[in-house]
This record gives sequence, C-alpha cells and structure tokens, in this order.
Amino acid sequence: MPLLHFHMLEGRTDAEIKTLLDAAHEAMLEAFEVPRGDRYQLVSEYKPSRMIVEDTGLGIPRTEKVVVVQMFSRPRGEEKTALFYKLLTEHLERTCGIASSDVMVSVVENQDAHWSFGLGRAQFLTGELGGK
Repeated sequence: MPLLHFHMLEGRTDAEIKTLLDAAHEAMLEAFEVPRGDRYQLVSEYKPSRMIVEDTGLGIPRTEKVVVVQMFSRPRGEEKTALFYKLLTEHLERTCGIASSDVMVSVVENQDAHWSFGLGRAQFLTGELGGK
C-alpha cells in the first residue's frame, strides 16, 4: 500500500507495461520506504477517444505516451509525496522513455479504517499491520 492505478492509452506491450510498473514501484519504495512486497498496482487502457489529458493551461505538452497515476494511500506528508512525483518521473523517463510532461499524478488520501487486505478485517485497525 499505496494502491497505484495507471491510466494509459492502449497499445503498449505487456513487457512495456511491466517495465513501467516496476519503475513506478521502485519510485514508491524510495519515496515512502515501504516494504518491497507492498505492491498493489492496476492498469486501465483506453482508446484515444476515451482518455483526454490536457495541460490545465500550464503549457505542458502531452503525447500518446501520457500516463495518469492515481495513488490511493494513507497520508504520506507533502515532502514525501513531492519526492514521489520527482522519482516517478525520473524512473519513467529513464526506463520507459516517458517524458515528465506525460506523467500526471493524483493522490487520494484515506485513513486506516478504509483498508482491508483480505479476510474481512481492517488490518491497520486490528494491529496486524502498522508501519508507514
């Protein structure tokens, strides 16, 4: 945890998606110092007519490589979250050739009671999970 949901245009190979997911996981490990096995990732692919990502008037150019990342997480703090943005774009550019202008991130914060990892229990509340 965090849970990362990647939204992208269809057309990438399975190998390209795996590389992207691995790069994002490395950025998350560095920024949030979570255990390596703490990995929850989803990918949704869209036809070009079903995904519009504009620049909010900032003059940010987008290409067909654009990726929108939704991160669902307990509060991480502004400093670590900003570090994640930086590391994510660096890793994606280096390993996938995705420009930082093609990476948009939105964070949805929630609380411990909003997570169940299975077995019908809220593991953060029961004490089965703690940490960051």
